Amino acid sequence: QVQLVESGGGLVQPGGSLRLSCAASGNIFRRADMGWYRQAPGNQRELVASTTSGGTTNYADFVKGRFTMSRDNAKNTVDLQMNSLKPEDTAVYYCNLRTSLYNSYWGQGTQVTVSS
Repeated sequence: QVQLVESGGGLVQPGGSLRLSCAASGNIFRRADMGWYRQAPGNQRELVASTTSGGTTNYADFVKGRFTMSRDNAKNTVDLQMNSLKPEDTAVYYCNLRTSLYNSYWGQGTQVTVSS
């Protein structure tokens, strides 16, 4: 059984920074692809950034140059460093672990609010 626990959300002013962390239990982290998603009220959940088990990282266009995703296989964690935050980044951010097309796990989500 895999459990994902996100932390690091909160309230920040526009232009500010936050760092989200996701800790995974279990022993499949090293061979899993990891992703950060977000969902704003009334919107569908969307992919923010992802990293493969091999370490290839991709970003959605709307966060390129502002967000950085990193993973630590020794600690079973992935982080999302978010800089230059905008009000439109306000959402619940979710961590995802995927080992196959049909095998995926989600964290409970952490709220990020960007507002003055």
